[in-house]
Amino acid sequence: MSLLIDIALAALLILSGLFGLIGSWGLLRLRDPMQRLHAPTKATTVGVGAAMLAAALALPWANGSFSLGEVLVAAFLYLTAPLTALYLARTHMHRTVDRRSLPQPGTGARWASQDDTLDDA
Repeated sequence: MSLLIDIALAALLILSGLFGLIGSWGLLRLRDPMQRLHAPTKATTVGVGAAMLAAALALPWANGSFSLGEVLVAAFLYLTAPLTALYLARTHMHRTVDRRSLPQPGTGARWASQDDTLDDA
């Protein structure tokens, strides 16, 4: 049983490294800032999540105790990474996209990222 657990943990760590590598490569290789935003928030988040899962599963077999720290780090990462990406994307749109070039939203209101109060800043 120990060999099977070691293989599963090694596979999780290899998966984690591959996703981290793919996310880092995408961050360096993609041209547009909106494309570069996608690589670290998606691929690297899965990579860190796999590493945290491997750490959370390895600890009970190593010393018999369970630690909630790894689970909390993964949960915090999964909750904050999408919000950070959203705010970075909205800031990028506000600074680079001309409001007049956007299509009408269909509700009669303006786009949220193109608010008039942000023009004075």
